[in-house]
Amino acid sequence: MKRIVAVIACSCVSLALSRAAEPGDDVERFWPQWRGPQATGVAPHADPPVEWSESKNIRWKVKIPGRGKATPIVWGDRVYIQTAIETDKPAPADQQADAEPTERQGRRGGRHWGGGPKPTNLYEFRVMALDRATGKVVWEHTICEALPHEGGHQNATYASNSPVTDGQHFLAYFGSRGLYCFDMQGKLLWQKDFGDMRTRASFGEGSSPTLYGDTIVVNWDHEGDSFIVALDKQTGEQRWRVARDEITSWATPIVVDPGSGPQVIASATNFIRGYDLASGDVIWKCGGMTSNVIPSPVFGHGLVCALSGFRGSALLAIRIDGARGDITGSKSVVWKHDKGTPYVPSPLLYGDTLYFLSGNKAILSCFDAQTGKEHYGRQRLEGMREVFASPVGAHDHVYIAGREGTTLVLARGPEFRVLATNSLEERFDASPAIVDNELYLRGHDYLYCIARD
Repeated sequence: MKRIVAVIACSCVSLALSRAAEPGDDVERFWPQWRGPQATGVAPHADPPVEWSESKNIRWKVKIPGRGKATPIVWGDRVYIQTAIETDKPAPADQQADAEPTERQGRRGGRHWGGGPKPTNLYEFRVMALDRATGKVVWEHTICEALPHEGGHQNATYASNSPVTDGQHFLAYFGSRGLYCFDMQGKLLWQKDFGDMRTRASFGEGSSPTLYGDTIVVNWDHEGDSFIVALDKQTGEQRWRVARDEITSWATPIVVDPGSGPQVIASATNFIRGYDLASGDVIWKCGGMTSNVIPSPVFGHGLVCALSGFRGSALLAIRIDGARGDITGSKSVVWKHDKGTPYVPSPLLYGDTLYFLSGNKAILSCFDAQTGKEHYGRQRLEGMREVFASPVGAHDHVYIAGREGTTLVLARGPEFRVLATNSLEERFDASPAIVDNELYLRGHDYLYCIARD
């Protein structure tokens, strides 16, 4: 597909500098990536409000143009967000010709479950940096204008991949529209195009990049030649690329070090795999997931917990130190569970407690992450019906944002206890971000900064 890729700078307010972390700063203070600083959903040093409403504890509320379900990331005094804006400009004839018709995969219960119709107008793919104190736009860039080559699921957007930062580089990722590396002042440093992803049933894209040290990892599971690739964050140069025998998955890989060196953990339908970060070699693999893997794995206590929940339920807790080869059914699988696991939301690993939802329903389970002991199972969350956003945790509280605009705050621990039920005039699918005493909720139209009055 041909793209209009000139980076269009739109200065709003002033091009103020975003503070990068100083050497003595605790980088775990910020929310630099999908699922937070530890890739578990936890903000270890934050203490946001427990209660809020449209008239209480809202520091600011800003309308975001377009649509996007990417989680905001936060670093220094900036909030960064991605969005896709449908324009009124019809796509050029050559782009119309390049785009393939959306595959419509059939109906279940009278409802279409494949991708929606392919758009005919160009989209602007935009990144925005907002001031944390005011919500005002400091800088924004339209990184490209393009016609998406596929439609998408009714619950998907063309900006569902989340960005990532290390405080010096800001990496905006739009999947088939490419990976773009900026400095923190919004200057484009390099970009990378991986081609066009062909997703299962044209459901859309969603996996986010992972940054560890100087290495960026992108997983590209689709209905074509799937692969996982590692790039140098300074230059965008490829370090390694490994083919994957996988269909479309949406799970974001994580990078962990069990003591024997960093591993990339990527969860998908055929196998969960552990790759050597330096070489891309497969260290171990384990079967047992369902199809359409969306939840990202989490790591703690030496265990990787991987979950999926489409047409079945699967949860595997895998001890990865010493794991080699195909470990399916081996003693490396410390415990497993086969009921009420999530379809879309990723789990929350808060200390030794693992929280996860059932399908996309407002039904919560809580397990001991080390032993697999069930603290409570399939607990219905009153006042909520559907949940696509992943739960997050801070200051011994668990926050769960529902699609109808309600967020429940629970006490962390083995006992189910609701502390607050908070409702806003929005719908929430993007997962929250937490920094300091602030909670960021991205709705369908607005971005909220929730902080004490």
